[in-house]
Amino acid sequence: MNINVNDQAGNFGDSAGVTDVTASIDRQPLDGHRSALILLMLAYALSMCDRMILSILFPEIKAEFALSDTQLGLLGGVSFALFYATMGLPIARLSDQYSRKRIILASLVIFSLMTAFCGLAVGFISLLLMRIGVGIGEAGVNPASHSIIADYFPPQRRALAMSILMLGGSIGMILGFVGGGIVAEHHGWRAAMVVVGVPGLLLAVVMLKMLKEPARGTFETQASEPPPPLLTTARAMWQNPAMRHLIFGSIAVGMMSYGLTQWLPTFFMRAHDLSQSQTGMLIAGLFGISGAIGGLVAGKVFDRLAARGFQYGMWMIAIVPFFTMPFFIMGLLADELTTAIVLFIIPGFAANYAMGATLAMVQTLSPINMRAVSSAIMMLFVNLIGMGLGPLLVGVLSDLLTHRYGEDALGVALACFSLVGMWGALHAWLCGRALATQKTQSV
Repeated sequence: MNINVNDQAGNFGDSAGVTDVTASIDRQPLDGHRSALILLMLAYALSMCDRMILSILFPEIKAEFALSDTQLGLLGGVSFALFYATMGLPIARLSDQYSRKRIILASLVIFSLMTAFCGLAVGFISLLLMRIGVGIGEAGVNPASHSIIADYFPPQRRALAMSILMLGGSIGMILGFVGGGIVAEHHGWRAAMVVVGVPGLLLAVVMLKMLKEPARGTFETQASEPPPPLLTTARAMWQNPAMRHLIFGSIAVGMMSYGLTQWLPTFFMRAHDLSQSQTGMLIAGLFGISGAIGGLVAGKVFDRLAARGFQYGMWMIAIVPFFTMPFFIMGLLADELTTAIVLFIIPGFAANYAMGATLAMVQTLSPINMRAVSSAIMMLFVNLIGMGLGPLLVGVLSDLLTHRYGEDALGVALACFSLVGMWGALHAWLCGRALATQKTQSV
């Protein structure tokens, strides 16, 4: 029987038309989808590299500017996330109206230059301002990229496509942690900032020549209309129970993910006396390469489950943390490095399992003329709350626990904070239940 995805999703988009998923189940991606996906993945990789490199440089920056962990949390969280999240909305609205390719190119140039300029900072305030610039620049990459991918791939192929895009996160982590760590160890943190900023300018030139932008709504039967006001899209998303739980779950996962990722390098250097390059290599292997493989596997599994119903994919996402979190917590509290590495293998493999499928669901549940804005609204909450508060709360918790646990305070803080992932699992389960209930009602 033919089930309309918006019936499953609480009729999200009634005012803008209906997205018929069943009409495109057997269709193949558009020509050029591989090159477009690779270019967009590289853009995301460089944005993540520029975003995450700061965490491997925390010890040097802390020493040079005499900062507390709370101030480091501000640099890695709120300073970036506040502007990254809020600027994403108006830029996404432009992406639903004008050239998505041009918006991505402009974003590449801005965040690359701002990252390089971070190497010129003379204190906490100037570095804070440069990080704000990086956040503003990166705000235009994801919403426009997600919208382009949705027009290259049919609904039942989007989770894997988004998971491939999310490989950029792992690649960016590897580039930032390994490359940044090696450069910083030999030439200082300022040189590392400049080195990771330059490649984005080169990629912008390549994308200008090679990236092709597809027509909007390639795999949907609804007619494309002008994008509605932001509040109309936000209201439609909120009125959809499945989308509502998708947002809450993503906030929790984002808060946990950003909080842990920003502080894990510092944890390894403090708890196990590793150098910057050693830390970068270790995290790249445990969470970068392994996480990339796990993300692809999860995307493929989600697409297979989606053939039966999207709710089954969401329930898969809900179950995973119950198997991974205990290993992660034990790894943080382990005394020996070898024991910690062994315990981190399973959580590392599952580090990126949810993001590709979640982003694909946002695009699939959204009408054509709301896609970039829907993605930006989702990322607004994920980044403003998740990225903004995650690193900061870990830093505050570490400072509060220092008098009791000393140098072990950060590990204990990370272990406690990782439990936020269970909140995300609850909402993933409720999202799946909402999809299943509404699907039954539509039959």
